[in-house]
Amino acid sequence: MSQVSPIPEGMHTVTPHLVCSDAAKAIEFYRQAFNATEMIRVPGPGGKLIHACIRIGDSLVMLVDENPQWDCLSPLTLKGSPVTIHLQVEDVDAVFNRAVKAGATVMMPVDDMFWGDRYGSVKDPFGHQWSIATHIRDVSPEEIRQAAAVECTG
Repeated sequence: MSQVSPIPEGMHTVTPHLVCSDAAKAIEFYRQAFNATEMIRVPGPGGKLIHACIRIGDSLVMLVDENPQWDCLSPLTLKGSPVTIHLQVEDVDAVFNRAVKAGATVMMPVDDMFWGDRYGSVKDPFGHQWSIATHIRDVSPEEIRQAAAVECTG
């Protein structure tokens, strides 16, 4: 009997699993916005996706269509989400602009931040929030605390 790995190849310890109002359209958006690659798509009755998985960079993101009978609701139905998915990328400006061109809404324009990243955030057409960053300089924890005390008091 062959040994099965408890963590499949390519999986990380934490993997986002997004509920979308139209997961098939979301997959296409993530292709355009974040150069996602579709790994698997499993349609259920009526064509809704009961499971899908995409790869963005070196990470996997699972998706499913909204299904109120299973209490599986999207941010659009819930009128928002308290969760932000973070992308650490080589070129924040290029990824941010590509996401906006694909249909994302700007939440915070890209700018150089006190913690050492060039950073911005968007909301995708499915209600999910994404922060996008490129590390541009190393900053010590103490420098971050001091800068936060100044930046976050206004």
